[in-house]
Amino acid sequence: MAKPQDTKGQPDSANGVTHDLASRIASAKRDRDIEDNRASAEASPAMSGMARGMRIGTEFIAAILVGAIIGYLIDLGLGTSPWGLLIMLLVGFAAGILNVTRVVAQMNAASPAPPGSDLGPGEDGEDNNDDA
Repeated sequence: MAKPQDTKGQPDSANGVTHDLASRIASAKRDRDIEDNRASAEASPAMSGMARGMRIGTEFIAAILVGAIIGYLIDLGLGTSPWGLLIMLLVGFAAGILNVTRVVAQMNAASPAPPGSDLGPGEDGEDNNDDA
């Protein structure tokens, strides 16, 4: 067991320095926590290309696997081997395509258009280009 530190023999200036150091450490920890929270909030909308690809791939593969597992369980329960697996595998593939299109649409809506891109006709039917 560690003995508690005796501060009776120390001068008052040493106690003040220790208290000042503790307050500076606490302040630095608060600043670091605030910075970490701000950095994580800023990082989520701006996904890297690798993160986008991983998310899209994961959505697609997960839907196919869930369909295959449900089909396999249907085959086990009803004894309709391979038809339940094949049908649910196709349903999982379709669900994966739908998930991918939904995720890509969300990502495209969240990211701004690159500068100089053609945004198509405006509300009044005229082009949004400034070149005309």
